[in-house]
Amino acid sequence: MVAKTPILIVEDERQIGDLVSLNLQREGYETRLVESGEAALKYLAAHDVSLVVLDLMLPGIDGKEVCRQLKWNQQTRHIPIIMLTAKGEESDIVSGLEMGADDYMVKPFSAKVLIARIRNALRRDEARPVLSEQNSNTRIGSIDIDNDRHEVRVDDKPINVTASEFKILTFLASRPGFVRTREQIIEATHGSRVVMSNRTVDVHITSLRRKLGEAGDLIETIRGVGYRMEECSRMAAT
Repeated sequence: MVAKTPILIVEDERQIGDLVSLNLQREGYETRLVESGEAALKYLAAHDVSLVVLDLMLPGIDGKEVCRQLKWNQQTRHIPIIMLTAKGEESDIVSGLEMGADDYMVKPFSAKVLIARIRNALRRDEARPVLSEQNSNTRIGSIDIDNDRHEVRVDDKPINVTASEFKILTFLASRPGFVRTREQIIEATHGSRVVMSNRTVDVHITSLRRKLGEAGDLIETIRGVGYRMEECSRMAAT
């Protein structure tokens, strides 16, 4: 028997949770429904899942904090997260994606569209390259990027970056000297289905430069096009 893909649904409105669960089960997925952020974190600490459908407005620990904890935990940060919420303002969507969510859907929602986005997120996860031990760390100038620990250091001092900032920095550092358009940055860090203004990328870059200090100058602006990481000393950690 082929194992079913396990999906965790985190939704405090039982009727909506049961509806999502039923539709996913009809598509052959294995589902588990929990009704709070605390229950979600407890379940994920003990079980493997392939994807999380996450409501934002939860009792106790809210969905953003659940997402933040999952994305900063080495054991769970690879799990795709689709936020499903009634909060549909652009600021809410950007905030959710900043926390590391892979996609964002606003209630009321189409079950067919949700299933399509789940399939897309799972395909992206399967296609994501697995970093080998020798290339899990990247050094650009004084910037060290540790993909295993999801950490950034400048001159060996840790820098507190958001999940989105880490993804952007890693994407730029993967090909120093190559220009990346804002559209390419959005697609590489959040997927092709996410609608986000180019201005959001500029805000992330400004924040990154500020946090990196003098090393932030390594991120160059190419007017009218996008950004690139300056081509300088680069090596894989041993």
